[in-house]
Amino acid sequence: MKHPFHNKKRFIPLLLIPVLLLILLAALVLPGIYSENKKFEEFTENLFRSEVCSSTINLHYTLAEPDSCDILDYPITFGSVSQGDNTGYQAALENHDAILSSFDQNRLSKQNKLTLSILKQNCKAQMDCPDAWYLQEPLSPSLGVQAQLPVLLAEYTFRTKQDVLDYLQLLKTLPDYFQRIFQLEQEKSQRGLFMNDKAADRVIAQCSSFIENPEENYLIPVFNEKVKDMSGLSEEERTSCQALHNKLIINVVVPAYQQLIDGLNALKGTGKNDKGLAYYPNGKSYYTYLLRTQVGTEDSVAELERRLLNQLVADSKEMQQLLTANPSLLISANDTSAQETQAPVEILEKLQSCMAADFPVLPETSYEVKYVHEDLQKFLSPAFYLTPPVDTNSPNAIYINPHSNMGGTELFTTLAHEGFPGHLYQTNYFSETNPPLIRHLYSPGGYIEGWATYVESYAYSYAEGEADRNRLLWLNRSMNLCLYSIMDVGIHYHGWTVEKTAEFLSKFGITSPDTAAEIYQYILETPANYLKYYYGYLNFLDIREACKKAKGDDFNLKKFHQKILELGPMPFSILKEEMLS
Repeated sequence: MKHPFHNKKRFIPLLLIPVLLLILLAALVLPGIYSENKKFEEFTENLFRSEVCSSTINLHYTLAEPDSCDILDYPITFGSVSQGDNTGYQAALENHDAILSSFDQNRLSKQNKLTLSILKQNCKAQMDCPDAWYLQEPLSPSLGVQAQLPVLLAEYTFRTKQDVLDYLQLLKTLPDYFQRIFQLEQEKSQRGLFMNDKAADRVIAQCSSFIENPEENYLIPVFNEKVKDMSGLSEEERTSCQALHNKLIINVVVPAYQQLIDGLNALKGTGKNDKGLAYYPNGKSYYTYLLRTQVGTEDSVAELERRLLNQLVADSKEMQQLLTANPSLLISANDTSAQETQAPVEILEKLQSCMAADFPVLPETSYEVKYVHEDLQKFLSPAFYLTPPVDTNSPNAIYINPHSNMGGTELFTTLAHEGFPGHLYQTNYFSETNPPLIRHLYSPGGYIEGWATYVESYAYSYAEGEADRNRLLWLNRSMNLCLYSIMDVGIHYHGWTVEKTAEFLSKFGITSPDTAAEIYQYILETPANYLKYYYGYLNFLDIREACKKAKGDDFNLKKFHQKILELGPMPFSILKEEMLS
């Protein structure tokens, strides 16, 4: 009889051979893999530090504690303004592209490989449009610097004494920053690329409203309130800071805005084009650039238009079916008098409960609902969300603009867009996955706004009231966004005039020339903006359908949303590949 130990001993050498081989292979291969990952991570960390320090506003809103990322010293600046000879920037892009191409994807971790793909696609889009700098408009009436800056300054969080000092120093640099923006506008004027007079008048009116009563400017009491109870300041320091801030607003900030007003008034009438980007040199190329970088799509304009038209037809058919089955829905959809309006905080709590069946749980997150100051209500969006620093995930602030008079279902779905399961939820969920810091700086608007629009469709089903009525309301919103998106392409890529746009709108029952002119002007001022929302939404729909088809009965909606959220913002071509892998 054989001894059992003999059999065991005979197998020991056979098992040792593959183990030794694995050790030898690891000794040869793994150091290369580790070094490639380490090299790439050092590169992205340095890139993050460089990018985030290019603007004090960006730095402060991205990191609560810069020293945690080895950022111990940084310039106090509102950032650079591209102008004049752009060859230096192009050379920097080419160098950046060469560095990205030097990394061996096969030796990178899955996460690093994904980050590399995102960076390379972004760099390629930048390189493909070298003339982008002079077609960009920093002073857009709706989304421009002059519109956003007052809110960003008011919300500038003071955690330490250094934050207060940075903020005060930043205000001192505003005249120089506005002067550089004006120099860009002058150069655009010389090239015949200055904004039309309607846009200039809107920017001027916005600036004038902000500085109308310098000594009563709302930034003054906001600052005083924020520093009043700061533990890091002595009473003497607090008083000194308040006095200095008062002087800076009256003697620096207000004159800077006035200089901008005077400069824009002087340039009025020099704009040669009151139509879309298609009428500018390289305008179509720039529009394609916006589709790549802002919307996050690699689709051609023809593919994009086909997708828009297909959705318009599908929504129209569904709407017609609902109304044919129940014509009274049209009356109930237009009657807002009976809709109950809850307090925003109550709505946000309800949304978190309703979404639990469709979306993964987010750890408890603090947030605050605020209202836009009356001085800015005419010029800002109906609602918006300010992202928190990525190292604290707080504070989370949702702003509501009382000027919009939202209530009922509209307020409910707007808060879903801005809060849960929209921007606030998506931002915090992704941040909780602890992604590479550089990922926070490369977030195509198509993913961000597309996600928030996508979840609106769920919010309409969560809202109180008759299900068919709420579905009709969503279809109406979807069709409106689709029409605006079609007009965006028509105006900026195909060169539609205001007359052509009015003709298009008349086919959908909008016959007022003034309404058509207003819509035309807004789209002129915000190229590709509607597509971030709506084409982004359509991409999420299409990726969901592709995943359903691929997984069949194994498809799980909540897991689908979880993976989307964990992957985070990126171009849709990469997102689809990741979701189907």
